[in-house]
This record gives sequence, structure tokens and C-alpha cells, in this order.
Amino acid sequence: MVLQVRARLGPYRRALAGRDFRVLWLGSSLSLVGDGMTFVALTWLVLAREGGAGQLGLLAICYTLPVFAGGLLAGPVLDRFDKRHVLAVDSVVRGLAMASVPLASALGGVPEPLPFVVAAVYGLFKMIPLAGFPAAIPDLVEPRDRDAANALESVSFSVAGVLGPALAGFLIGTIGSELVLAFDALSYALFATAALTVRRPLSPSPALPATPPPGQPNTLSPPSPNHPGIPSQLPPTTQVPPAEPNDPTSRATSFSPVSPATGLSGPHGKKLGFLFRDRVLVVTTLAFMAFNVAEGMLLVAAPWLAKTQLTGGAQTLGVLLSALAVGELLGATAAGSRSPGRRPMRAIAMVQFLAATGFLAVLATPNTWAVAAGFLVIGLFSAPMTVWAQSLRMARIPAPMRGRGFALLRTLMQATPPLGAATVTPLLSTGQLGAAALTMLVIAAGPVVALAWAGGAVTAGTTSDVRSDPPDRRERTSAGGVGAAEP
Repeated sequence: MVLQVRARLGPYRRALAGRDFRVLWLGSSLSLVGDGMTFVALTWLVLAREGGAGQLGLLAICYTLPVFAGGLLAGPVLDRFDKRHVLAVDSVVRGLAMASVPLASALGGVPEPLPFVVAAVYGLFKMIPLAGFPAAIPDLVEPRDRDAANALESVSFSVAGVLGPALAGFLIGTIGSELVLAFDALSYALFATAALTVRRPLSPSPALPATPPPGQPNTLSPPSPNHPGIPSQLPPTTQVPPAEPNDPTSRATSFSPVSPATGLSGPHGKKLGFLFRDRVLVVTTLAFMAFNVAEGMLLVAAPWLAKTQLTGGAQTLGVLLSALAVGELLGATAAGSRSPGRRPMRAIAMVQFLAATGFLAVLATPNTWAVAAGFLVIGLFSAPMTVWAQSLRMARIPAPMRGRGFALLRTLMQATPPLGAATVTPLLSTGQLGAAALTMLVIAAGPVVALAWAGGAVTAGTTSDVRSDPPDRRERTSAGGVGAAEP
């Protein structure tokens, strides 16, 4: 038994043994704790006002809608500049935004629009760490330990989801919502420091040009017989190592340079269009977008329940969000040490369906602990979706495109919670909790059939998942998957 536990923990120990990954992960984790406190603090600032319950939907939209615009910019920035510096700048900007609330309070009062502005700034820059951190993992962690590294990121979200809301619920009653935001500002400063102390540069490798610049000798490999003018292989210094042979979630990540007709774009590699020709990425991204619509509804339902249907106020909101995070912690820990098997898509479909059933627990009102149990179920089964799918994305997206690839996919997924917030607000305002619960269930569970169908032809270690490229340009794949449902 002890040997089994040690074997399960081995990937975590190896991942954390790397100094740079450990420093970046710890900095990110501290920042996430502050973010967990901020959501509760801003929510309570709005609820404390006259008519505040009707403004919760607007606050949720400010939190989530700017993610789409910010995500479109985050990818190119992450692929062009050193990720250490991008993460540091993001932390400084958002830290200043959070500090503006306690500063305004100290100077005489918080202007009514300020919480919404702060939420919008948070959402606008949110995609930088959401895409930047996972895009940095392949540069800091060996391929065999990436599931563990991705699980550690999910663990950070989960622990932060437990500590942040719980601390905020306690501190709001003692020092007030405004000062709670000062803790988040401090956490951003710590993350910026951590990012800047990472020793290894996190700049993307430039793509190999198809032909040498004019006037310079041709130092590339001999031309490929299928593509005149394109080298048949990369030089040793730029080749990507092959996938781990025994890793069921891996895919051969080496790729040949392609001609402009097949999508070479600028100095950083292929265009992103290939993402939308990948059936697995398309189906799973759409499925996760739907799940996040339901979580957007939950983002509004949780404070509404705590304020109007359950007892305990801010402390109860902290309990609900902490239950969600505890479930995520348990689910991520298990997923990081356990492979999804030879049918990763079907495994993701199964856990998404189980997570969807947790939304029905809101009908257990006014029993706080029964409602919290539903939040626990949602977190428990949504976390493996994040871990398994993120490892699969890392294997499918070429290294020079990871910043843009992660930013695009996560932007699409993070752009849908405002739809949920806008949908559930009128239902809750008129007391239709049953209709809200059923809507969340249907939206979250609806894509499960499509996931299972798409996964039927995709098995780990097979070549059945090929893209629609001509036969001479096909790339062997061994698994398929996508993004993560992130509240």
C-alpha cells in the first residue's frame, strides 16, 4: 500500500523538484488565494447597496465578458515576449486595480462604479495567467510529469477556492470588504516577484524558415520529396522530442515545417486554423463552453442563495465556494496520478455528466449542507476534465503556438459564463429556482453524447484521430482532448 502511494506521488515529486516550476507554481497559488477573496469581497460590496441583488448579474458579466477581448490579445503577447515578463506585468496591473478599492475607501468612499471597473480589469487580464502558466509547463516539466503539473495547477485553484472565500467571509465581518481587496493586491505583488525570479527564459522558439534569407548559404536539410523547398527534417537543435512511448495521453509532438499554403504565419509558426480542423479539439471545446454556461449561472446563483434563501450571509457563500473548491482539490489530485485510460474522450464525457448532476442540489434549499454537497460534486468531477484535457492540448499544440493556442481555447471557454449569468438573473429575480436548476443541468450535461461519440474513434495509442489534411501531411496522433471547465 505504501509503495502504491509513493508511486502515485512520484510524478508530483518530480515536477516540484524543478526549481523554476516550483517557484512559478507557488507564486501563482498565492495569487489565486487572493483572487478567491476578491470575488466574495466585490460581491458583498455590491450586495450591501440598495438594489444590490439585481446588480449581481452585471458584476458577473463584468468579471467574465472582458475575458474574450483580453484572450484575443493574450495569446500573441505570450508567444512574442518572455512569459515571465508578461506574467509580471499582468500582476502589477491587476494588483493596482485591486488596491484602488481600499485606497478609495480610505480617501472617503468607494465610488459606485468602481467594483464593476475592478471586475472588468480582472476579467480583461485574466487570460494571461490562465494561458501563460500552462503554456510554460512544457518548458519546465518533463513530458511524463505533465499530468502531475497540470493537476498541481488545478490543486492551486482548488486550495485557493477553499482558503480565499473562507478567509474573505471571516474578514468581511471584521475589517470590511474594502480592506479584503488589499490582500489580493499583495498576492499579485508576490506573483510578479516569483515570475521574475524564474531563471529559465520562457520565450518561444522561433519557427524554422522554409528558405534561407537572400545572400546566405542554405544550411537546412535536403528538400522533402513531397514538398520541394521544404526540408525533410528539422536540424537537431530545433527538433521536438518524440512523445513518451508508454504515455497513453501523449501524441507525437514533432512536426515538420509547412509551406505557406498549409498555414505558416510570421515568425512564430503555423496559423491557428488547424485547431478548428481538429475534430477532438472542436467537440470538446464546445462541450466545455456549454459547461461553463452552467457555471456562469452558478456564479450568480451562489451569492443569491446565500443572501436570500440560506442563513449565514457571507459566511455561507464562503462555505458553498469552499465546498466547490474542496471537490476540485480531491478530483484534481486523483486525476493527476491516474490516467484517463485508452478512451480519454469517453472518460471526460463521463465525469462531465456526473459533474452536471451536482447542479440539481440547489433545489435542496434551505438545507445549506445539502446545497454545499452539490457544489462538492460539481468540483469533484469537473477537475478531472481540466487535468486530462489540458495534458492532451499540450500534446496536440506545437510548441511555438502554445501561447496563442491555449489563449484561444481558454478564451472561447471563458467567454460563455456571461451567457449563463444573463440567463439565470431573470429566473432568480422572479423566484424560479427550479427552472434555473433544470436549465443548468441540461446545458451542462447536453454535450456528453457528442463527447462520447467523438471519443468512439479516438483511442490512446492509435492513429484513428487524423485531421482532414491530405495523406502526405497527416500527423500521427495517439489521443485527443481539450480544455477545462473553470469557474
